[in-house]
Amino acid sequence: MPKIPGVNHLDAVRALEKCGFRIVRQGKHIILSDGRRILTVPRNNPINAFTLGGIVRDAGLTPEQFRAML
Repeated sequence: MPKIPGVNHLDAVRALEKCGFRIVRQGKHIILSDGRRILTVPRNNPINAFTLGGIVRDAGLTPEQFRAML
């Protein structure tokens, strides 16, 4: 799994919103959904590269597509 290092959690949420995800609720984590998938984004700055790679994979995106949305 390719790494996507050094991404702020707010930037990651903005990029996922561009892909059609919407914030469902917020607390220690931000929960997003597109109606079919549910993603959990931790409020860490920066998000761990392996964690973000898993979130991107679960969103159905490639790392290149995600980087283009940033």
